[in-house]
Amino acid sequence: MSTRTLFLAWQDKKPSKAWFPVGRLDADVERSFYRFRYIGGAKRAQEEVGFPLLIEFPDLNEDYQAAELFPLFQNRVMNRARPDFTDYLHRLDLTEEADPIEILSTNGGHRVTDAYEVFPKIEKDDTGSFSCRFFLHGWRHINEATKDRIDRLAHGEELYVTLELTNPATGLAVQMQTTDYYMIGWAPRYLVADLVAAMAEGPSKFGAKVVRINPQTVLLKQRVLIEMYGCWDQYEPMSSEDFKPLVP
Repeated sequence: MSTRTLFLAWQDKKPSKAWFPVGRLDADVERSFYRFRYIGGAKRAQEEVGFPLLIEFPDLNEDYQAAELFPLFQNRVMNRARPDFTDYLHRLDLTEEADPIEILSTNGGHRVTDAYEVFPKIEKDDTGSFSCRFFLHGWRHINEATKDRIDRLAHGEELYVTLELTNPATGLAVQMQTTDYYMIGWAPRYLVADLVAAMAEGPSKFGAKVVRINPQTVLLKQRVLIEMYGCWDQYEPMSSEDFKPLVP
């Protein structure tokens, strides 16, 4: 298996509530090689809102390498020894063979004790096609009728992907809508800039579907797993200055 890339996002808990991509993890599990570097978004976050560097990675311009997954990321994956580990993978629509990078690519790396999340680098194939998975954001803030509609979502159900221009929290946002026009939530904020730029090529090239609906008794952030897919003819995802490593 080749090297896979994850990004680390940080949310400013001050009034801005802004999300910034701040770090890049390159992982080759078979070779036991892991590399972490800060990216342009970390520098911008420092300048704009005073982003504090991670204790584990105290130097903005260092190239961190290790033979084991860094604790910052490993601690965001459930221990395999736990009796509910299989159920945990089931909620993520993963098999028991899933490694920590696969798990982090889906679970978002969320912890209630900090302001970080993890997401995979979106890769497109030779035809420009791509797909990515994420848990639906913001569904807790919608009305009761729409929450009832979420309860009725079906595995594989197609969704519309729509651009919202006047979101009160973020300005631009990407909505997920059912085909009977219930707006059930949003794509993650840290994906919005790329999705908006890409959708400018042709909104009809994008779609989404429901992968899994988890019961409300589990972590609320993992209620609805979405797969978004489409085609980018010209646009290269996650190639802006925010995503470029500060150390080559």
